[in-house]
Amino acid sequence: MIIPPSLPTTRRRARSVHLALAVSCLLLTACESTDNKAAFTAAAARPIALDEAHERDALAGEPLRALTPLAPPATPADAALIALGNRLYHDTRLSGDDTVSCASCHVVADGGDDGARTSTGIDGAEGPINAPTVLNAVYNFRQFWDGRAADLAEQAQGPVVNPIEMGATWPAVIEKLQRDPSYPAQFANAFGDRAITTERIARAIARFEETLVTPAPFDRYLLGDAAAIDEDARRGYELFKGYGCVACHQGINVGGNLYQKFGALQSASDIMKDAAAGRKNVTSREDDAGVFKVPSLRNVALTAPYFHVGSVERLEDAVRIMGATQLGTAIPEGDIALITAFLRSLTGDLPQLAAIDSEQGK
Repeated sequence: MIIPPSLPTTRRRARSVHLALAVSCLLLTACESTDNKAAFTAAAARPIALDEAHERDALAGEPLRALTPLAPPATPADAALIALGNRLYHDTRLSGDDTVSCASCHVVADGGDDGARTSTGIDGAEGPINAPTVLNAVYNFRQFWDGRAADLAEQAQGPVVNPIEMGATWPAVIEKLQRDPSYPAQFANAFGDRAITTERIARAIARFEETLVTPAPFDRYLLGDAAAIDEDARRGYELFKGYGCVACHQGINVGGNLYQKFGALQSASDIMKDAAAGRKNVTSREDDAGVFKVPSLRNVALTAPYFHVGSVERLEDAVRIMGATQLGTAIPEGDIALITAFLRSLTGDLPQLAAIDSEQGK
């Protein structure tokens, strides 16, 4: 195992992790949601468990896991499925008036979101919540801010029929696609026959989204390349652990694997005033108001404005607010600058598989 010489000593690293775990336990007590408390407890006990797939990590004791490039599609059918999903993802015919596609709110080449405070759907309808990035979404344990979808395929079905998003009906979408002679042939290449169904459309879109994985310089650092990030980013990572940010942002997606109360240790009512109710929309429990899925921090430098209501434009301000509301800490400006340097090292390379020709598989 190679340990980059620029890292702190084992003793300092252990002290940092112990502090993060102490904050994890404090946040667990503060978190009012109970439906994911077991998962949170496990995360606090050990930030992330090693598994066989990640034994190659040089820094195996770290709370973050390295992301590596995906292999090409294993079979022609899988390549055809990805190409079909790519095409459907960008096809405005999935909306009621042929004006909105998945890519309208989730721009793959620009951080995986739309850069807007909240997204605009069919007929100019403005949604209530900030569009999360689609990049690396495959690693989220649930989908949507409130976690109402179990996986990407379930998530893909929701916006199509939401009246303020794509405003369509599935029978109408399927009829439009069937009128295009190229689509049945493409479905046949991907699925073995020409049938076009809701489930197949969602599965193809999900398979395409599964390829939107963005390894970053920080991943190369985790794998042993000490020069992959600069000294400010390395110091920022130590602060990120030391302040306890890893209590919620850990694992391969630097988040996305548990729920948390927004305003766990200090009120966030000024940010929450016009927000959706979070998990309460799903569970109908009052104590789930303001509880959201913790977002991934990968590519966070590209996804402003921040938070579920898109209320903050600057990454530095988002870090400051998180320190106060989630950690009960006023983080000094110098430390904020270093932490944001680390966060910028999570900006990854655009996935090669996203560039598959959407005409492939016809």
